[in-house]
Amino acid sequence: MPSGRQRVRAWLLEGLADMAKQHPGPHAQAPVEHKGARWWRVMCLTGLDYFSTLGYQPGIAALAAGLLSPVATIVLVLVTLFGALPVYRRVAQESPHGEGSIAMLERLLSFWKGKLFVLALLGFAATDFMITITLSAADATAHLVENPHLQSALSGKQVMITLILVALLGGVFLKGFSEAIGLAVVLVAIYLALNVVVVITGLWEVLQAPHLVSDWSDALTAEHGNVVAMIGVALVVFPKLALGLSGFETGVAVMPHIEGDPEDTEEKPTGRIRGARKLLTTAALIMSVFLITTSFITTLLIPKAAFEPGGEANGRALAYLAHEYLGNTFGTIYDLSTILILWFAGASAMAGMLNLMPRYLPRYGMAPHWARAVRPMVIVLTLIAFLVTWIFDASVDAQGGAYATGVLVLISSAAIAVTIAAHKAGERNWTIGFAVIAAVFLYTTAINIAERPDGVKIGACFIAGIILVSLLSRLKRAFELRVTDVEFDEAAERFIRDYTHRPLRLIANEPNARDLAEYQGKKRQIRADNDIPAEDDLVFVEVTVLDPSEFEAALTVRGEVLHDRYRVLSLESSSVPNALAALLIEVRDRTGQQPHIYFEWTEGNPFAQFLRFFLFGQGEVAPVTREVLREAEPDRNRRPRVHVG
Repeated sequence: MPSGRQRVRAWLLEGLADMAKQHPGPHAQAPVEHKGARWWRVMCLTGLDYFSTLGYQPGIAALAAGLLSPVATIVLVLVTLFGALPVYRRVAQESPHGEGSIAMLERLLSFWKGKLFVLALLGFAATDFMITITLSAADATAHLVENPHLQSALSGKQVMITLILVALLGGVFLKGFSEAIGLAVVLVAIYLALNVVVVITGLWEVLQAPHLVSDWSDALTAEHGNVVAMIGVALVVFPKLALGLSGFETGVAVMPHIEGDPEDTEEKPTGRIRGARKLLTTAALIMSVFLITTSFITTLLIPKAAFEPGGEANGRALAYLAHEYLGNTFGTIYDLSTILILWFAGASAMAGMLNLMPRYLPRYGMAPHWARAVRPMVIVLTLIAFLVTWIFDASVDAQGGAYATGVLVLISSAAIAVTIAAHKAGERNWTIGFAVIAAVFLYTTAINIAERPDGVKIGACFIAGIILVSLLSRLKRAFELRVTDVEFDEAAERFIRDYTHRPLRLIANEPNARDLAEYQGKKRQIRADNDIPAEDDLVFVEVTVLDPSEFEAALTVRGEVLHDRYRVLSLESSSVPNALAALLIEVRDRTGQQPHIYFEWTEGNPFAQFLRFFLFGQGEVAPVTREVLREAEPDRNRRPRVHVG
């Protein structure tokens, strides 16, 4: 009977064996396992993140732009509809399996520069998703604490309440969370309906008091002079409103849930792409209408002081209007709806992290094996969310810069990715258009970073943490037998069959000219160094390193006969020692004989040689091959033999 510790371990790592199949990486084809849901239902899943920003966006816009909030919001809407939307419609076409723009850029880069670039983008994605969790929980707390019925009892306990909400979110995932699209539809429908009531009420109040518009217009003119100046200032200010752009990356991530056409294939899911484009367009149009109307009514109806930190409308402008004009009963219902959707927005972000990280880090060898399992990752992410909440003191305003930075970096990278994709496809007009959009988002990102450097500092901390942990993990796993499968071609199979009754003796050769003299000299030297009898056959094995930054891959072994006398097994891999070790174990298992492999010592500093192995897959091959074999096969009597002369 398993012990308590074993039961806990089994519970934590439940489903670990299946995770590699679920997250095989962005280059793999996702299997068709479910029919999916209609695009508008999946839109509600995205809306948990996107639409929930109405809970805090109007208040942040008023703080950032003041009286210019409606004008700056119009600029934001134009950037949304004519910038972010076309970009992500193209991302949906180029990456229809939910990998997003990161996978598009990964395909453009190889070797370590590609891996480090992806890790940096993952750092900003982590910033985006983690701050979504903590900021949404903090705003849900603000709606709870500022409710007139609860204010006296909960005042001053914002951090504790936010930590409890984050812990409850983590608890849901530990128990076993599946993205409940049906529940998302209900929450989004109720939340948007309540917001429609608040918006209509606010517009009615403005119509009932025409002086509000004239007073606002006079104040704008007095502050900025003329329309041109207003637009100019709005262009400068609108990057501070970038939170209203969140949700597009999530919209692409949920694409696998969209129902496609019956004739769809995973190579060409036309129906799914069409549904994703409808999802992105409809969500952007709905959000654009709400952004403009809510910024207008909150600017005209709420006193400026109420938006300041500690004010009644800080982080909850629409809730303030709901209580002010529709009564505390309706306001409480609105608060409850907002709290639920903000909390569920955190769930959407957590699910995004759990879907994103296992696609890359384990495949890069930059995460321990348990990172493929859901529950350990939930614990790690929840602890990080606790730390972020404590650092920012559960403040919505304080986290806005970090959130906006994560959002803008991801959108900018998506714009760059689709620009390159359009250029490669020979689409000149789209290339120019996407390049202009990319420039706009790069400008927006730069302005946001300059205005609120705390955002990029937090992003840099996530990047540094991910890179450090990733490199340490890869260093720890450097000697793993990381070949997923070994396949032999017909000639190689024939070579191996010849050694079912005698041990195979291999000469490790670094291919250079591959001429007759190279093989003659190598064979003569190996026989002399190791005192191998002349009657024993020797087969050469050569490994060509392709991308040394890759960690796991299948190994294909090709057999050749060179110069009419020398049999050669040719391999292509990311690492010479790991490929040789995998070949030796596979030969042992196929033939029942212990193979032998012969090396020459490599000249040079041992530490430098290890760095060559770690970074470039080469270095001092003999001792590393032996170490990989030692870890893979603890039984010395069954371990293939390594000889060095």
